[in-house]
Amino acid sequence: MEIYPGAFHLPAFLTIEEQLALMQRCIEISKQPAGLYTPIVRGGASMSIRMVCLGRHWNAKTYKYEAFRSDYDGLPVQELPVSLKDLARRVAIASNMVIDPDIAIINFYPPTGRLGLHQDKDESRENIEAGIPVVSVSLGDSAKFLIGGLRRKDPLKRLVLESGDAIAMGGASRLRYHGVSGILEGTAPREMHFIGRINLTFRQY
Repeated sequence: MEIYPGAFHLPAFLTIEEQLALMQRCIEISKQPAGLYTPIVRGGASMSIRMVCLGRHWNAKTYKYEAFRSDYDGLPVQELPVSLKDLARRVAIASNMVIDPDIAIINFYPPTGRLGLHQDKDESRENIEAGIPVVSVSLGDSAKFLIGGLRRKDPLKRLVLESGDAIAMGGASRLRYHGVSGILEGTAPREMHFIGRINLTFRQY
């Protein structure tokens, strides 16, 4: 489903078996060195979500990518597994786009988790201008997803992203503002036995 030119919502992109395997992989990654942590942004506030970065670390204070978690514990970033790169490529291809991902951010949302409106604009200017997409996959509880225009004050569209759904934002929609206004607790597939939401976002730096 095309939300805007270059922005696609792919409902039920993953089967329940794929979702369960991916959730387990994310949990395993979160427990490794340079695993799950709570980012502290400029001004000293803690985000309401926890995250782990693969390939490159996103520094919440400088808004830049780096090889080590200099804003937290100084540990080197985990590598991005080939299987996750292939997942990102699948989402892009299904949206008639191409990505060669070298960064993934895995966000763990508690039932009270939110993510304010923002643009994904910390990647290289070359790849942003080329419209190479940011792609994401949702697991667990459904999320109330917002997507708007190229200005923060532009009108917003509201979608519910369910477990197994994917999103791709590239081309003319590469820099659209987007965010998560809330989590619908208790909506995860019962097979998961999971409370909260996991979201994987992939980028090509």
